[in-house]
Amino acid sequence: MSKSSSNRFASVAILQLVLLSLFSGSAAARDVPATSGSRRREVIAARHGAVAADDGRCSRIGRDVLREGGNAVDAAVAAAFCLGVVSAASSGIGGGAFMLVRMAGGGRVQAFDMRETAPTLASQNMYAGNASRKASGPLSIAVPGEVAGLYEAWRQLGKLPWKRLVRPAEELARKGFKISPYLHMQMSRTESGIKADEGLRSIFTSPSDGALLRIGDICRNKNLAKTLREIAKTGFKSFYNGSIGLKLVRDVRKAGGILTMKDLQSYRVKIRKPIRIWEDRLGLQIFGMPPPSAGGAAMALILNILARYGFPRSDSKSEALAVHREIEALKHAFAVRMSLGDPDFVNVTEVLSDMLSPKFAAELQKTIYDNMTFDPSHYGGRWNLINDHGTSHISVVDKERNAVSMTNTVNSYFGAQFLSPSTGIVLNNEMDDFSIPVNRSANVPPPAPANFIRPFKRPMSSMTPTIVLQGEKLKGVVGASGGSMIIAGTTEVFLNYFARGMDPLSSVMAPRYYHQLIPNVVQYENWTTVTGDHFELPSKTREALRKKGHVLQGLAGGTICQFIALEDGEGSKFGRLVAVSDPRKGGIPAGF
Repeated sequence: MSKSSSNRFASVAILQLVLLSLFSGSAAARDVPATSGSRRREVIAARHGAVAADDGRCSRIGRDVLREGGNAVDAAVAAAFCLGVVSAASSGIGGGAFMLVRMAGGGRVQAFDMRETAPTLASQNMYAGNASRKASGPLSIAVPGEVAGLYEAWRQLGKLPWKRLVRPAEELARKGFKISPYLHMQMSRTESGIKADEGLRSIFTSPSDGALLRIGDICRNKNLAKTLREIAKTGFKSFYNGSIGLKLVRDVRKAGGILTMKDLQSYRVKIRKPIRIWEDRLGLQIFGMPPPSAGGAAMALILNILARYGFPRSDSKSEALAVHREIEALKHAFAVRMSLGDPDFVNVTEVLSDMLSPKFAAELQKTIYDNMTFDPSHYGGRWNLINDHGTSHISVVDKERNAVSMTNTVNSYFGAQFLSPSTGIVLNNEMDDFSIPVNRSANVPPPAPANFIRPFKRPMSSMTPTIVLQGEKLKGVVGASGGSMIIAGTTEVFLNYFARGMDPLSSVMAPRYYHQLIPNVVQYENWTTVTGDHFELPSKTREALRKKGHVLQGLAGGTICQFIALEDGEGSKFGRLVAVSDPRKGGIPAGF
């Protein structure tokens, strides 16, 4: 499928290469010209394999694994461990992840659920209505799942030795790495939490004056390096039933948490059947993550609604109308998604069937009007929403066209804002993604019972790792970080490329917009990133949306998307790979 460049984003500022050169080396593949006519390092073309991660160092580590004969799963494992070191505010072995894997040669798509679980001592009323105690601190920590999940995916599908995949992250933690502009921004926004926690303070502040480390400063986490070295030797065992787990539990319990060794020993990775969307108009199969992620089902519902309009190519006259329809579809998806939950605890069969049904989407599409929008009650939402946070995303394709789309997280910036001093691990605050019973306020829906806390239960998530096929041929790998905005961000990049015909870079660079039903506000990008790029929804589009009744609010942030597209050409039977790392976070892809 050929893609024509879009001129609508020619005004995007050129990347400040001097700043980023401190943190990400050049990718080992030729650059593809950006839509502005400049050459940008956020996009590369490759023939054999590519990795698009939030940080160029991790993309290169994944690429080197591919060069040595590793497959997409190997590269994703190595890149994930790397992100846990250099992007500790967003991901790491103290958190969890969803990994979608498609093996070439007729292999099925598998969904690895390594989501965190509620501890044994957790209960529905454990916070007594005090949401602050589930937002941060030791009581907000859920049982980490990433190490078990990475090991299980590697055990089933990997090729290279496990030690080889963990070693680069261990070296980064031991030798030190430079603080990136985006990590520094996250540190600045979490400064009080960092300085209040002994573990975080020891890693991310200067020992001389107690100030936060600056951009370009060297950061070391020697205890994390020791932990990773042990994981490299023993796999997941020392984490879940050994010395690492014992030290981790001791640190959490000392701080007032409820994590136990039984919790770690009882953790199990779930291999689930992925969501599959047949999009006949585009000739595509789209695979997504099933519950407890709401991402795949919500994306299916949005696409099924929009398919009723025929996926017209975008132009200046129809742009505002297309955005309006997408926002209305988003509102419907958010109204329905809060009835989902962990399928091991909640029967989600009926609601999931509805969200995947073109007939159900057709009924919802009839309630959308092109000239107006409505209050949340119009969309039928019964439950109040949970706003999840944070995350990192990795997209990988190897020379055999095996593919991985993986989103990992510790939830909020630096998770629970608690670093285990003896292990160097930043712990998640994933308990904050559960709903809790509260005293109802007027005009606010009640919390969703399907997402109430139970021991061993997994909280609902918005993570939306996605793999796209055309017949048996891989066509794209996409996903995003950015909490509850992930569903919108991933869907918009997908539509930009596969429906609107934008090139891969333009598909990621296009300004984004979000709606979560409650509050009834369209949030649109209006910010200058750490790399100097400015993103803003066009004023004509904003004005047209206001005339339809939308309330708009500028947003200095949003989703960070990693996208790999497969395009025909260059004499290869597999075609070429075009990988894009979102400049909003300063990421750089790598390939060969």
